[in-house]
Amino acid sequence: MNRSTALLFCSILCILTVCLQAADQPPLKLLHTIPLPQLHDGDFDHFAVDVAGDRLFSTAEENSKVLVFDLKSNKLIHTMDDLKAPHSMLYRNDLKKLFVVDSDLGEVKIYDTDSYKPAGAIKVREGADSSAYDPSTKLLYVVDVGKDAKLPNSYITIIDTDAAKVAGEIKIDSDDVEAVAIEKSGSRLFVNIRANSTVQVYDRTKRTLLATWSMAEAGKKPTPLAFDESNHRLFAGTRDPGKLVVLDSDSGAVVASVPAAAMPDDLAFDPDQKRLYFAGSMFIDVFQQKDADHYDHIGKIPTAFRAKTGLLVPQQHRYYLAVPRHEKQSAEVRIYEVQ
Repeated sequence: MNRSTALLFCSILCILTVCLQAADQPPLKLLHTIPLPQLHDGDFDHFAVDVAGDRLFSTAEENSKVLVFDLKSNKLIHTMDDLKAPHSMLYRNDLKKLFVVDSDLGEVKIYDTDSYKPAGAIKVREGADSSAYDPSTKLLYVVDVGKDAKLPNSYITIIDTDAAKVAGEIKIDSDDVEAVAIEKSGSRLFVNIRANSTVQVYDRTKRTLLATWSMAEAGKKPTPLAFDESNHRLFAGTRDPGKLVVLDSDSGAVVASVPAAAMPDDLAFDPDQKRLYFAGSMFIDVFQQKDADHYDHIGKIPTAFRAKTGLLVPQQHRYYLAVPRHEKQSAEVRIYEVQ
């Protein structure tokens, strides 16, 4: 074997070795665990992040707290405990304020994030849960779930976060509504109707219903929602059974349906890596988007019972997961590195 042939052979061998190692590498690597022994049994809900300030906010829903973590030291640095059932949050770095949706209080509570002191509250309805923020208008769309307030209808309460007041609402003809997603290039708002396994599409400006799309044949009880606007694809996580369901965001047609973890509560799409992170009880499922209609399952990360709320922060290459206390499992927050 001459020298050039030997060099070519070694190069090919190195490339094959790297490819094999990449194929064996899981898409998420556990870096840190922040133990929370002070929490009793009960679910978490959603996260928010202050990227510039290296802080993570977590709603310990059934412990009636919002927890604040320092991401440099990976330690709990503050607890807000004047809440009842916190669910979703919005952090506005320009205002240095945190907006916390509390379902039992029927309020969006506002905190100054320098002092962590209360800075006001906006009255909504009992059952207020998930939310979505439109940075172009500074409007926060809060889902008020009708069944939780013993009402026949649900509402999307629209909050002007600059003025800290309600700017309007959208009435929904269902008592069981879950996540919402916002179209940035247009005026549409997508809403998961869990009661009948549909997505309803609303005009955010006119506050009128544009379309209703069913996904019932693919899966029922859609809960988390994510949006790939560039490829016109809407992603829903269903609970009956656990599935990733992909819809065409122009026609509403179901274009893909893939088995996934049970009881999902958070679903994130990374448009740069073309990956989906699907948080459910016991596992995080990771899917690679081959094209708009095809999705490969590339990772099943073991987690814990009801560890179903997570947050992807692409700027940090991090994925955060809330693990509730249950039997022998203590409450904790797990920090993963995106591979």
